[in-house]
Amino acid sequence: MIETKPLLRRAAAMVLAGVARAITGVRPIWQGCAPSKRQRIYFANHASHGDFILLSTCLLPEERERTRAVAGADYWRKNRIRHVLARDLLNTVLVERNWVEREQDPMVIMLDALDNGHSLIIFPEGTRNMTDDPLLRFRSGLYNLAFARPDVELIPCWIENMSRVLPKGAFLPVPLLCRVIFGAPVELTPTEDRHAFLDRARLALLELNPEHQRSLNHG
Repeated sequence: MIETKPLLRRAAAMVLAGVARAITGVRPIWQGCAPSKRQRIYFANHASHGDFILLSTCLLPEERERTRAVAGADYWRKNRIRHVLARDLLNTVLVERNWVEREQDPMVIMLDALDNGHSLIIFPEGTRNMTDDPLLRFRSGLYNLAFARPDVELIPCWIENMSRVLPKGAFLPVPLLCRVIFGAPVELTPTEDRHAFLDRARLALLELNPEHQRSLNHG
């Protein structure tokens, strides 16, 4: 018997990638690495619910199929429609962000996905950035993943313009050109503590931001 969920997910991924390209003309900039079949954790800035769709659109079809975005269960389980979309079509890894009320450890859920051969898309800021700062402080999840799975590549990815295409509260996207800039892998060194690693990973991501580079050049 043919399983319908994988077929639906594959079809949904193709449709979403096509829509993303049509609206944003998105193109990947492989600045510090190249497309690969290696298992990876892509970590990116986060300003829109469309971020992970744009990033996954830039991946090779085979890599896109096995890459899952990590998302907040509190948002995607808020109603049945969102939950079905996240679970059955988008195949997201849902984690509970409220450490007081959560029933499952987010690390266990993410490590299970990695152990099953998936690559991950994560947003280390932990929530959408609605401030004027280009990046919020990174939470500890990225460090914990790097420590637990040192064999998995950590790739910084700067998503440009998506907050203008699909701003908070908007239902219909605004056509604008977007890019996803992929940087060089970031590795946890044996003697590096959590704060030092997170600061370095945050800087590696921030340095991919074209506006950050322009400000440095004019500073």
